[in-house]
Amino acid sequence: MAEAEFTHAPVMLGEVIEALQIQPEGIYLDGTFGRGGHAREVLQRLGSKGRLLLMDRDPAAIEQARKVFSADERVRIRHSNFAEMADWAETASGLDGVFLDLGVSSPQLDDARRGFSFQAEGPLDMRMDPGTGRSAAEWLAAASESEIADVLWRHGEERLSRRIARVIVERRAEQPLQTTTQLAELVARTIGHRERNKHPATRTFQALRIHLNDELGALEAGLDAALSRLKPGGRLVVISFHSLEDRVVKRFMRGQVSQPINRRNLPPVDAPPPVLDALGKRFASDAELRANPRSRSAVMRVAEKRA
Repeated sequence: MAEAEFTHAPVMLGEVIEALQIQPEGIYLDGTFGRGGHAREVLQRLGSKGRLLLMDRDPAAIEQARKVFSADERVRIRHSNFAEMADWAETASGLDGVFLDLGVSSPQLDDARRGFSFQAEGPLDMRMDPGTGRSAAEWLAAASESEIADVLWRHGEERLSRRIARVIVERRAEQPLQTTTQLAELVARTIGHRERNKHPATRTFQALRIHLNDELGALEAGLDAALSRLKPGGRLVVISFHSLEDRVVKRFMRGQVSQPINRRNLPPVDAPPPVLDALGKRFASDAELRANPRSRSAVMRVAEKRA
């Protein structure tokens, strides 16, 4: 199983490598190691003086990283959220590139024990790091109806969030939700099949996962940390898989590029000079879309730090 996970096709691999513009003696950070598909390609392009820094908040990913890469003197590995990259001493000398592949990974989805998927029976967990925080089952057992509805609306853009929240609270009064299929079936019975080729619980599972792992907060902190550690000319490459993530990345990059608009008859607005050059966004190729369904919703954005 571990080998199969490691060889799983990484999304937009060629595009990521091209965007990073890897220098043989550069220092690069992969903040979402997953199972190492992107990291392996970066490492193949580094010389003996190059460095590859690997981070992941998932202990299973870090275990795989140590198994595969720990013998390579060019690699450093840390079990941590990428939001904390600036706290890692290995980044203090500056980075030539930072890569983030956001959201849940295929190995996490494929392992029913992690509770990320509504397609298989498993404990209702959804934590990226099972050793920290509350599981989805624990949170749903304690949160108020309004809190649940708010999370489903904000992080899942679920239009029927209030209806789902009400039914969850009614159900837990009789029996707490403990498994993924219990929640998925409850949501399906509550709102029915409204979207073609999409399970009714998709938005609910997404919302709970994002909330429990504070994914958007971590992304904002991680982007700031990456900017603080990138060297002039260093590249920031981020792959997002849904609009909430991509919105955060786009807003961040534009915020570091845009100059304030000076309006007529008003004093000019002082602002620091731009820090980044946004280099656009890319999508998976037609060939990849056919070969790797996960790439359908992938959006890659690239920016370069100014000198």
